[in-house]
Amino acid sequence: MSLKEQISSDIKKALKAGEKERLSVLRMVNSRVLEKEVELRTSKGRDYKLNDDEVIDVITSYAKQRRQSIESYRSGGREDLAAKEEMELEILQDYLPAQLSEEEVSRIIDEAIAETGASSPKDMGTVMRVVMPRLKGASDGKVVNALVRQKLSS
Repeated sequence: MSLKEQISSDIKKALKAGEKERLSVLRMVNSRVLEKEVELRTSKGRDYKLNDDEVIDVITSYAKQRRQSIESYRSGGREDLAAKEEMELEILQDYLPAQLSEEEVSRIIDEAIAETGASSPKDMGTVMRVVMPRLKGASDGKVVNALVRQKLSS
């Protein structure tokens, strides 16, 4: 079963179980997936359907927005809204690859640095272009960015 089909199935289950919050988040994800499909149909054909990697990209983008909202609400003293966003983020995590530990991310970064021959902060873009596809959805870009910057600066 594809990830898109899994989301549709889970929407039905949430509807039957009366899980309003989960249903709301899954409907939003489904809506964003459909929007992305419509956007890509102009270049990839009328019947184009997103594959699992593309669906993960859509969910990752939505999760990133939730993280940014959490930070904004916390800095504004709106803990109630931050808690709601955290709950939505938790639901999204069910559909993303398992998050890697900092040690695992660090190892992948070390491999990319060795592979690219990067030696200074100027090479950060080169390293990031190698690392991010390997970590697709498995680590937050801000964390990866900070680790790459730290490793190339030392």
